[in-house]
Amino acid sequence: MEAAFEALRGALGRERLRLLAAVQYFTRLRVPGRTGHAQETLEGAIRYLPLIGAFVGAAGAAIYLLVRAVLPAGVAVALSMAATVIITGALHEDGLADAADGLGGGLSRERVLAIMKDPHVGAFGATSLMLALLLKFNLLLAVPTSRLPAMLIAGHALSRLAAVGVLMTLPYVRDEERSRAKPLVTATSGASLVVAVVTGLAPLALVGKPALTGAGCVVVASLVWRAY
Repeated sequence: MEAAFEALRGALGRERLRLLAAVQYFTRLRVPGRTGHAQETLEGAIRYLPLIGAFVGAAGAAIYLLVRAVLPAGVAVALSMAATVIITGALHEDGLADAADGLGGGLSRERVLAIMKDPHVGAFGATSLMLALLLKFNLLLAVPTSRLPAMLIAGHALSRLAAVGVLMTLPYVRDEERSRAKPLVTATSGASLVVAVVTGLAPLALVGKPALTGAGCVVVASLVWRAY
């Protein structure tokens, strides 16, 4: 009995480290203690990316509801978007700009990777980021106030589940031996996939039937991106 208890405590401790590592890696929030940089911990942390997304979406939803109570919907949507960007440190916006610059300005694999590694934002990146934010703002503004909080939570979780799927199924395009930056994920487990799928899909229950359309769009977009 004591051995089983110790094993359980050890397992819970490892999951705690993985969750804290996910918070530390995918947000700007501070975490208590040190998570370390063990490869096993970082690879396990990826399973909590959809859960982190649900939290980010919930924070954005809370800001939206608070602001919407006293200000117009447009202001509430804008501040909600700003809150999610601040929490994540614009991690995803930075990735979008890098990808747009690389794919838009590079004619070869080597050139694409070189452009994406450049810290400066080019015309393709700036334009894509501006259009993406404008599109997001107008789409959120078109959603009724009563439905928007649930859609924010589900959308942030589901989009990160799609990212997990790409990370788990595609190899890194950069040569790992020649790259200074080591990949976050080199191997994944069935447990990580189960946790990611459950936490990524569970928030869809808050949305109801429209979630099927959203999930379908995410699946199609992921498959197209994977094929590309």
